[in-house]
Formats: sequence, C-alpha cells, structure tokens
Amino acid sequence: MKIEETNTNKALPVKSNWSLLMGAAFLMATSAIGPGFLTQTTVFTEKLAASFGFVILLSIIIDIGAQLNVWRIIAVAGKRGQDISNMVLPGLGYFVSFLVVAGGLAFNIGNIAGCGLGLNVMFGISPITGALISAVIAIAIFLNREAGKAMDRFTQIAGVGMIGLTLYVAIVSDPPISQAVSKTLMPDSIDVMSIITLVGGTVGGYITFAGGHRLLDAGIKGVAALPQVTRSSVSGVVITGIMRVILFLAALGVVSHGLSLDPTNPAASVFQLSVGEIGYKIFGLVMWAAAITSVIGAAYTSVSFIQTFSPVLNKNYRIAIIAFILFSTLIFVFVGKPVTVLILVGALNGLILPVTLGTLLIAAYKKTIVGDYKHPLWMTVFGTAVVVIMLYMGGYTLINELPKIFQ
Repeated sequence: MKIEETNTNKALPVKSNWSLLMGAAFLMATSAIGPGFLTQTTVFTEKLAASFGFVILLSIIIDIGAQLNVWRIIAVAGKRGQDISNMVLPGLGYFVSFLVVAGGLAFNIGNIAGCGLGLNVMFGISPITGALISAVIAIAIFLNREAGKAMDRFTQIAGVGMIGLTLYVAIVSDPPISQAVSKTLMPDSIDVMSIITLVGGTVGGYITFAGGHRLLDAGIKGVAALPQVTRSSVSGVVITGIMRVILFLAALGVVSHGLSLDPTNPAASVFQLSVGEIGYKIFGLVMWAAAITSVIGAAYTSVSFIQTFSPVLNKNYRIAIIAFILFSTLIFVFVGKPVTVLILVGALNGLILPVTLGTLLIAAYKKTIVGDYKHPLWMTVFGTAVVVIMLYMGGYTLINELPKIFQ
C-alpha cells in the first residue's frame, strides 16, 4: 500500500500542477501551525507587543532560506533526506531518521492532545474522546485509495479555514495596524530567543521535509522541476507567515486595548476577548484544525524517513502511518502527555534541522548525489547561517533543560 500511485523512481513530465504544489506547501504550513504555534505567537505578542512583527519578518526570511535549500537539494538528488544523509556519511541517515521519528512521535502526542482540546471547546466532550475521534478522522484519510490527494485536499481546506476564521477575529479585535507596520521595520527591542523559537517551530524537526518528501512522492524532481519546487517551498513559508501575522494582529488588538490574556490559555483568551463566547468556539475549531493537520503532517513525514529502509515498510507505507497515529493516540489516552519525554526529545528535535540541513548543503556539492547541478552560492551562505542559528537553539535547550529532567 503506497500513499501515491506515482512511481517515485521516475520523474513526472514538468508541467504546471498547481493543486499538487499547493498541497505540498499546505502540508508543510499546516504541519508548522500546531497547538504550540498558536500559544507561542500569542505569548510573544503579549511580551513584545508591536515589535513582535520584526521577529515574524526575520523568522520568515530565515525559514525561506532553510526551505529553499532542503527542497531543492531533495528534488535534484531525487532522494529523501535520510538517503542523501547516508550517501554523505554512511549511517548518518539512520541517526537522522531516529531523531525525526522520536521527535515526531513525542510532538504528535501534543498534537493529539490539541485535537482533544479543540473538540472539548466546541462540543463539551472529554479531551480523550475528542482525541479518539480525531485519530479516526486522520486514519480515514490514509485509508483512502488516493491518500496523497486526500491529504492535500484536507490540509488545504483546514489551512484556508484557520486563516479565514483568525482573520475575522483579527478584524474584530481592531489592532493598531500603523503601529504594527512601524515596529516591524523599527522594533523597540530584538528578542533573539523568540526568533530562534519561531524558526524552530516553523522549520525545525520533520517540518522542513514534509513538503519536499511529498513532491518527491508525486514524482516532481530533477533540475527541470526546480522552478516548481521553489514556488512550492516559498509558498509554504508564506502561508505559515500569513497565519502568524493574522494571529499576531488579533492578539495585538486585544493587548493594545489594555485587556489581559489568560496565562493558562492565552490563545483561547484572544478569541474570547475579541468575539465573546462565539470567539471561544471559533478558537476550538482553529485549535482542532491546527492540531489534526499537524498530526497528519508529523505521521506522514516521520514515516517517510524510515520508508526506504525496508521493502516491507515501503510496500505497507500507509499502514505504518496509521500505526504511528494509533500509537501516539494510545500514549495520550493511557499515559497522558509525558512531560519529561517531550522535554528530552524536544531538545534533540532542535538539533535535527542543523544536522539535516548541514548534511544536505554538503550533498549539494557532491556530483555522486546531484550530478552536474550547481547550487547557488547565496543559498549555501543563507543555509549555513540557518545551521548556526539552529545549533545555538539546540545547544541552549540541551544545556538548560536536560539538568531539569534528572533533578
């Protein structure tokens, strides 16, 4: 059972395929827009006010640098991230895959919890019941005969819905637009950790590879396909940025009017303070859409990192994705959200992007991997800068969080 009928060993004729390109873009974007995304954006807006706009702008620029490099090199090589890593250094691909799968599993538990919370807000059912219902919906997508198309369609609908609903809340909250624009260009202060956090949440871990692997599955690869790959990768970052900006404006509208956010659920309070009880229900829907699309993206991309290691696994790809979703759900239902595991794997997850991006940048200059392709120098410099920033984030997390686990 494969997620796509396309033979991934043969490139498709290069042609405009807007639906497929946007499907990959939305898969990446909705993988990034999860429960943590909603909370982080709201908390940083309350902390930095209009100056948070600068952080968003800078993080978008950095995100584009990471996505462009990863997606283009995957397309040119015609191989997944783990296989390229093994070609650069034998065994490295297995290590990278371990990090991706472990991080994806840990964070998927949080995504499942977000699904349960969203349905709890909307319908009053228990979070566990909501999580189980959401898992069934996610699994149904991969049981579809054309699972790839179903996944693309679902993430696009959910992504547009989230943006539309949050835009309504942002308009009602009446944010100071001129101040937001001014401080985006000339911030009062620059919070380095907020930049690192946003970059890690948008292109950290498995997220960077979600769209690239999706295009590869659909047969879009090779030098001739690079214009399409570039458009899709940038579109994914732009979609994520649009959602981030709209949520930022919604939260800014609330805090600029002197209202205080609930520290236990800051994102929910933005919606509730703006639109009242209906706003709270809207938050539930946005939370659910953000969480379930992240469940789908995490499961799909995590399994794609081990798919090529076994013919049996490659043949039963969808079954492996379903098992991944089921396992994540069962851990949440019977164990809850294991905080220590999340912290430990979260620290490791922060190191995935610099390892994988750094490896792919090396691969971009190996003829045995990319042939005669010449990777643009500015992309290499851009990607190297992202590697340094993400190494700092991973190192900071390990140094500050690991001691707490063993106390």
